[in-house]
Amino acid sequence: MPLSAQARIAHQQRNPRHIRLWQALQPLKSVVRFMNSGAHPDDETTAMLAALAYRDGLGLSYVCSTRGEGGQNDIGTEATEILGVLRTAEMERACDTLGMRMYWLGHGPDDPIFDFGFSKSGEETLAIWGADHTLARFVDVVRREKPDILCPTFLDVPGQHGHHRAMTQMAQQVMTAAADPGFAGCDLPPWQIGKLYLPAWSGAGQAYDDDLPPPPATLTVAGKGCDPVTGWSYEQIGQHSRAFHRTQAMGHWVAPGNERDWPLHLARSFVPGPDTHITAGLPATLRDFADQAPPELAQQLAQAQEALDYAVADFPNDAAILRHVTQALGLIRAVRAQCPQSLAPALAHRLDQKEREIARVVQLAASVDVLCYTDKRWPSPGTDLEVTLETRQGHADTVQTRLAMPDGWHLSSDKTVSVAQNAAPHDGYRASYDPLHPPLPAVDVAVSVNGETSTSRLAWEDSPAVQALPACALAEDRLLINLARPPGPVELSITGQSPDSAAAGFTLPPGWAHRVAGRTITLTPPDGLESGKLDILITLDGATAMQQRLIHYDHIAPTLYSAPARAQLLAVEATLSSARVAYVGGGNDRVDHWLGALGADATALSDDDLATADPLEGFDTLVVGIFAMRFRPALLALMPRVHEWVIRGGTLVTLYHRPWDCWAPDTVPPARLEIGQPSLRWRVTDANATVTHLVPDHPLLNWPNKITDADWHGWHKERGLYFAKSWDTAYKPLLEMADPDEPPHKGALLAAQIGKGQHIHCALILHHQMEKLTPGAFRLMANLIAGMP
Repeated sequence: MPLSAQARIAHQQRNPRHIRLWQALQPLKSVVRFMNSGAHPDDETTAMLAALAYRDGLGLSYVCSTRGEGGQNDIGTEATEILGVLRTAEMERACDTLGMRMYWLGHGPDDPIFDFGFSKSGEETLAIWGADHTLARFVDVVRREKPDILCPTFLDVPGQHGHHRAMTQMAQQVMTAAADPGFAGCDLPPWQIGKLYLPAWSGAGQAYDDDLPPPPATLTVAGKGCDPVTGWSYEQIGQHSRAFHRTQAMGHWVAPGNERDWPLHLARSFVPGPDTHITAGLPATLRDFADQAPPELAQQLAQAQEALDYAVADFPNDAAILRHVTQALGLIRAVRAQCPQSLAPALAHRLDQKEREIARVVQLAASVDVLCYTDKRWPSPGTDLEVTLETRQGHADTVQTRLAMPDGWHLSSDKTVSVAQNAAPHDGYRASYDPLHPPLPAVDVAVSVNGETSTSRLAWEDSPAVQALPACALAEDRLLINLARPPGPVELSITGQSPDSAAAGFTLPPGWAHRVAGRTITLTPPDGLESGKLDILITLDGATAMQQRLIHYDHIAPTLYSAPARAQLLAVEATLSSARVAYVGGGNDRVDHWLGALGADATALSDDDLATADPLEGFDTLVVGIFAMRFRPALLALMPRVHEWVIRGGTLVTLYHRPWDCWAPDTVPPARLEIGQPSLRWRVTDANATVTHLVPDHPLLNWPNKITDADWHGWHKERGLYFAKSWDTAYKPLLEMADPDEPPHKGALLAAQIGKGQHIHCALILHHQMEKLTPGAFRLMANLIAGMP
């Protein structure tokens, strides 16, 4: 689907050709390949990487174990697998900014390498991921990418995220395994990484608290300079990349003078010393391979590098740049054709990369513009796309374009692409990404200048993502029946399906009645329905239907998540009081939805509602959703009046907030309550951790539902996080819990009598548990909103 004219103009303004050309020229200076490793999208050391790429010319890659499925989401309600798809798309855009190749060790939601939630141990993490499986994937990536340098972002020290620790342990092991011809987990040719650096800085901060000091620095990557053409500091360029991680609230302004240098510790080396700079001991340019090549090839390699150096030096003279890079291209191709077998393993992949880099420089220096877009963002198999291709020849002798399309796509006319019925659906979990070779569909642009033709691959604008067939969309795929109320029917609504004419079917156990009206299925439970979960699988014309979440934000390309269409229904007994409940959310949870599903008398308040003279008039309880103090400024401004309302008898329930979510401990809560950080110290990641009731007779644990051990069973991901660290004596801690071998926490659930009312602060992840249909979460939430007994 084409961008609007305004959006396209804004994109053009943000991406002037000469800045793109300058950045495309920088990799021509070096053949060194630097691989950063981490566990999640946004773990990459972007400021250091920006300096290495755009000052030093190093080729960058990033290997990441998970898609960040267990993380939080600052821009929406996508969670778990769907969040993984969104964060994958964000990571690809972040890579575009740095010209960085991307590799994932986890290949899908069913892969054991998955962000299962917070971990405090590398051993625990690898026990879940599978140490052998993880190492085999890492070896495969190394042998494909052939990095000269590997540098994890984090240290393997107590106080650090277990996922980070696991990836640093794997970095140590992959140095040996990737070079071992006898390694059984990968059949690609061995590759020896030249150097392994560890960060010589602490990973402590808002989230982590490294227990041990970092290793001593053996060298420092300077990071305090500015790019000579744009004037941006390398820290700022790094933030240009980080800003795409919007789900994690990344992207911060770095004021001049606040840039950093990057100390590194050489942990292992297989190249000659001394290690005086990051590329020491490594062949840094094409001419450094001359002494390994026959005389004629040695001369061509030296001449090719000289031409590339001149191309960089002659910026912004387009004609001179084209003259130099086309000369270099001819020389590189000659070397490639005659490269001796003894030299090819070390050189061939570098020559191939230089060809791709030169092709992009030629396209930009020749002012060749190609824009391809289509009329559909999420086409279904069996549909046609109207494709528009805009081309400007610029200074090139000739320009030829070819639509590069996936299997099952074909050009049926000059402007029409047909997507076959058997075309594969979009993969939101693709295993790798290369900005110079974007995934299909794409446009191959062959540019001829000075007798040399080079081909670059460009992505389509707002590249379409093919849906699966047969497919359906459900208005709600998680349903709730509260057995504490007369169990009535529930509705399962199919909001869209493809093919449109297919007959929908579903699986139900005996005793359930159903009625179909259009695409709405009314399900009536049998008498005597007991607590428990029920899976309802949806079929179309007898085939398993795929349910899809279509994902598009303005900072990413369209993507989607597909899984077999099923609805899950939970029957739970959660007695409700008669309290009238107001809810103010930050857009990051669906607590108001689940309150309504329980049968509570709950109303979500808008900013207009909060601006009225007495917005809480008639309500007994106010529930504040996660992060809402940050994302609802009207709520933050209202808090003094909320305090007065609590003193008069209201019940305030605040769900977990981070310290930076505008949570001022002395002014936001009715009495002082401080949230702990770094978060690693103030959370319980074991979802099965024993929960002790510190005040067993407290109303919140007994009315209107008695909370028992059974309510703490079956929790997902973790118990909670951002626990309270300290609090006014008015608060009573009600629960105690701990991760293995750690002291217990008491800040998960606090209650304070404030005048005639009360404040309840809950750092348990109730919003997440309700999405996962955890029975105890609904029963506890019913107690939290019940008001005063």
